[in-house]
Amino acid sequence: MLQSRRDPIKNDRIAIATKRQGRTFFPLKDYCPLCPTLNKKNSTEIPDKEYDIVVFENKFPTFSRNPDLGEQDIGPPYAVYPSKGICEVICYTQNHQEYLEDQPLNKIENLINVWADRYYNLGAKNYIKYVLIFENKGKEIGVTLSHPHGQVYAFTYIPPIIKQELASSKKYFKAKKECLHCTIIKKEREAGQRMVIENKEFIAFVPFYARWPYEVHIYPLSHQENISQLGEEQIKYLAMILKELINRYNSLFNFKMPYVMVIHQTPTDKKDHGYYHLHFEFYPPYRTSNKLKFLAGCELGAGTFINDTLPEEKAEELRKIKV
Repeated sequence: MLQSRRDPIKNDRIAIATKRQGRTFFPLKDYCPLCPTLNKKNSTEIPDKEYDIVVFENKFPTFSRNPDLGEQDIGPPYAVYPSKGICEVICYTQNHQEYLEDQPLNKIENLINVWADRYYNLGAKNYIKYVLIFENKGKEIGVTLSHPHGQVYAFTYIPPIIKQELASSKKYFKAKKECLHCTIIKKEREAGQRMVIENKEFIAFVPFYARWPYEVHIYPLSHQENISQLGEEQIKYLAMILKELINRYNSLFNFKMPYVMVIHQTPTDKKDHGYYHLHFEFYPPYRTSNKLKFLAGCELGAGTFINDTLPEEKAEELRKIKV
C-alpha cells in the first residue's frame, strides 16, 4: 500500500509504503540488482552489459505516478492523501566497489548534469512541487544495497525541512534585503575557522550550527537557486569540490566514510523563491574512528540535536588533511 497520512499535531505528512518491506536486503555477493546483467538467468535492473550513467524508476517506491487510492475523508483530525510522486534510482558506475569519489572528474560532471536534468524534467510536471536528490552511502546509515547509487524523490508537496528553510530565508530577505545564505557564505569566509575547502566557484564548511560532528555544507559562491542554473564552469568546480570533500572524509579515519548527501534547492511549484540558495549537505555518522552518533531521545523526541564536538575543531581536522 502507498498512501500519505496527515499528522495533525505536527501538521506534517507521513508516507506509508508497505511494499518497501520487501525491498532488496543485503543480496548475495554473486548477485547485485544494480550491476549490469551478465546472463539472462540472473537478470538485474540494468539489462545492458555496460553503462555509463543510468536512471530508472525505483522498484520499491515511496511515491507512485499512479497511487493506490485517491484522497480519503476519514474525519478530522485525520486525513489520507494519494501517495503520488516519482521515485528514481541513479546508477553512475557499473563497478560494485567504486564510489562517487572514485570517479574521474568528467564522470562526476556528467552526473551533475544528470541531476540537473532530473530536477528540470521532473519539476516541469504540474503535480511535482519539490525534487529531492540525495545519496545514502554505507550500512551505518541504513543502506541495504551496497552498489553505489543515488536517488531522486519527486514530491507533490514541499517537505518540512525545506519548508522551514524557505520560511527562514524569506523572513531574513524581507528584513535585511539580502540572501540569508549569501550572508552565511560571507561570514564563513571572513571567519575562516570553519572553512574546509574553497575553489573558484564553491566553498565547503562545517556550519556554525552543525548537528553532526563532521557535517559539511557546500555552497556556490554566486547566488544560484537550483542545480539546473549552474553553468559549465560551475559544474566543473562543483565536481572538484565534491570529489575532494569525500576523499577528505575517507582520509580522516582511513576508511570509506558513510554519509547522507542531500541537495537543497528551490521548489518546482512555479512560485518565486529567489531568496533561497542552492546548497549540498553532508551528514557522516561517525564522531570518532570507532564511535557512531545515534539519534536518541532529545533529537527524536524534541527535535533538538546534540553535537558532542566543536564545529571549529572538526573543520580544522578536515582542513588539514592532504588529498
